[in-house]
Order: sequence, then structure tokens, then C-alpha cells
Amino acid sequence: MFGNYQHSELRIEVDANEQQLRTALTETANLRQWLWPQQLSAGMPGQLQEGTLFSSWSGPIEVQHHIDVLSSNGIRFVLSKGIDGYHEWFWGEGWIQSRLEGITLLPLNFGQTLTLLRLQLFLQQPKL
Repeated sequence: MFGNYQHSELRIEVDANEQQLRTALTETANLRQWLWPQQLSAGMPGQLQEGTLFSSWSGPIEVQHHIDVLSSNGIRFVLSKGIDGYHEWFWGEGWIQSRLEGITLLPLNFGQTLTLLRLQLFLQQPKL
């Protein structure tokens, strides 16, 4: 893999409980909403589980995701193709933390910051 080794760890406060955060990070319909304009592969299960494989695209760049670990308050994606590394999410009452590490040409910290901000905005939307 070409690129530089990069790592980034960010934690923010959110107006959400643990269940809302788990739902936002593990239900495909929710992921598609708050990750937009990033695209997710077709045919994904409605609920992510350990062992799930899928791809995402940011423009022409594909990143393959394999869910390695899924617990009540965390999920870890092993990444390949556009990023060789991993992305971990941990959450609790009113907070979420993202740790991203890998070799890539992409600016990981910038992308991770935008992703967290999109998630925070998604969680602020009134639910019907």
C-alpha cells in the first residue's frame, strides 16, 4: 500500500444515549443517511454484525470494511484498499470516540473530523 502511516483519535460530546449511538452506527439505513455523500455498497444487511463485509466510496476511492468486533458500546472495522488499517468507535451516555489508524494517501484526520460532525448533526435531528 502506498501512502503514509497516520492515526487520529477524536472524542466529542453528543446529545444521545448509548442505544441511539449504537443504532446510528450499526443500522445500515442510518449509516447511509449520516455518511452521505459517502456511498455504501448495495446488498448490505439491515443490521451490521461481526463478520459483515462491505465497501464505501468517497468519490472514486473505495475502502473495504470488515467488522472485526461488535459489542454493546463499540465496533471495529478492519480497513483495506484505500486505507490499510482499522477504525474503532466507542460510545457511552453523551459521548462518542473514534480512533482511526492506517496507511493511506487520504487525509485521515480531516475525513474523521467531518464524519464525526455529520454524525453529531444526524443525532440532533428530531426523530419522527
